[in-house]
Amino acid sequence: MTTPTAVLREMRWWDIDPVLALESELFPDDAWSAGMFWSELAHSRGAGATRRYVVAEDPADGRIVGYAGLAAAGDLADVQTIGVTRDHWGGGLGAALLTDLLKHATAFECAEVLLEVRVDNTRAQKLYERFGFEPIGFRRGYYQPGNIDALVMRLRVQEHVQEHGQETETD
Repeated sequence: MTTPTAVLREMRWWDIDPVLALESELFPDDAWSAGMFWSELAHSRGAGATRRYVVAEDPADGRIVGYAGLAAAGDLADVQTIGVTRDHWGGGLGAALLTDLLKHATAFECAEVLLEVRVDNTRAQKLYERFGFEPIGFRRGYYQPGNIDALVMRLRVQEHVQEHGQETETD
């Protein structure tokens, strides 16, 4: 299926319900709750913002077809979540969302970006590896209730910028 170009924009409170529906579809066993998204969005605006949450809208119908979030603390950022509708897999939307998060990790002046990914999610692992993330460990039983291990991956931001230049500019 040909993927239409999606428009990325900052996630707002009115996006929580459609994002929750997508979250439940993509991650039925360990989906985030509305409260988790509300809490994250509470830290995403203003001078002291430490979060970046973005949604991808299909311009044809306004449907949310992807979302992603990043948390920053000091010089460390953590990719909190990335989700893309199945009908948009393989079209570059996950890469666009990750690029947006990495651009904001740079803006937050983070030296490293960490993430956890299910050990059985090889599609996501390949995306992260393309961006220069390297495996650094495991978190046993991280994803509950399925007791699935997480692969922990790290990207050194300066190395990424040196290798990819301004590739992280998407706005």
